[in-house]
Amino acid sequence: MEKIRVELGERSYEILIDSDNLSSVGERLLRFPIGKKIAVVSNPTVAELYGQRVLNSLKKEAFDVSLILIPDGETYKDYFWAYHILTKLLEMGFDRKSCLIALGGGVIGDITGFVASLYMRGIPYIQIPTTLLAQVDSSVGGKTAVNHSLGKNMIGTFWQPALVWIDVDTLDTLPEREFLSGVAEVIKYGVIWDAEFFEFLEKNRNKILSRDKNSLIKIIKRSCEIKSEVVSRDERESALRAILNYGHSVGHAIETLTGYTSYLHGEAISIGMVYEAKLSHMLGFLTKEEFERIRKIFKEYGLPINMPAILESSDIIKAVLLDKKNLQGKIRMVIPEKIGKMKINFEVNENELKRAIDD
Repeated sequence: MEKIRVELGERSYEILIDSDNLSSVGERLLRFPIGKKIAVVSNPTVAELYGQRVLNSLKKEAFDVSLILIPDGETYKDYFWAYHILTKLLEMGFDRKSCLIALGGGVIGDITGFVASLYMRGIPYIQIPTTLLAQVDSSVGGKTAVNHSLGKNMIGTFWQPALVWIDVDTLDTLPEREFLSGVAEVIKYGVIWDAEFFEFLEKNRNKILSRDKNSLIKIIKRSCEIKSEVVSRDERESALRAILNYGHSVGHAIETLTGYTSYLHGEAISIGMVYEAKLSHMLGFLTKEEFERIRKIFKEYGLPINMPAILESSDIIKAVLLDKKNLQGKIRMVIPEKIGKMKINFEVNENELKRAIDD
């Protein structure tokens, strides 16, 4: 089993990565100072595949377990469904020692963490991410949120999980499109932090796309190592942690403008990373060669790299102006200076961004 520790003082926790480990999560939770009441939050698709295995593991250790289901999809990561989960917890008599488990992808992880941070001003929760994107990104770091029709993740909190429990076998049943969506976030870590990791991803594309277990464990571990180091140094995104948002200014705008229905998160971020790299090149930071490497790797992994034809640059800019990184109406972005190094919270004017989108 691979172990990574996110160092946050009294809020520190471990990320455990292995295969075929869902049936032992109950035994692991006996080490935690939690009560016997546990609610597993999931969606029908994931619950059918893995729910019973997790529930049986918890029941075996005498936990009082309930299953709460919400519909599958980004459109359901909203306050209505968060309120639904909160209502269920109240009906079941959950207290401050009770625990939530997020069993699913990024939507389930985000909304479960959000609810955990609100219920009785905060109860513990565990992340069991079942998608590659959630395993390498959203399950780690304590960002929780729900969406609003005017912006993605605009209503949220910081609330760290007590444990992140990763079983790479859950990727066996992941649809190809969802898998590639996660690969986009993996590539991001190479661009923002580790040029050698980026090169590894370039050279090992076939193994990764064939879901070779050793390769998957390697890329998940390295991605989590990078994110845990960044989060440990800047938990509340005062500076360094902003690099994790590379591609997200433009990517979130695409998701918002298409109603969270046309693109998976990683697909939108893939487009965002290409255009934000293009902007960096236009501004004289990223060389043409490195921009082409970034553009090429997303294309060769089968990810989208072109702006949707239905979107106008003016609409993208309006949506970008709602980004949480902006201050006093000024667009602030993280853009690559070179592969492995970023410029943090760089101010970009609207005309520069328009040129990058329209060119």
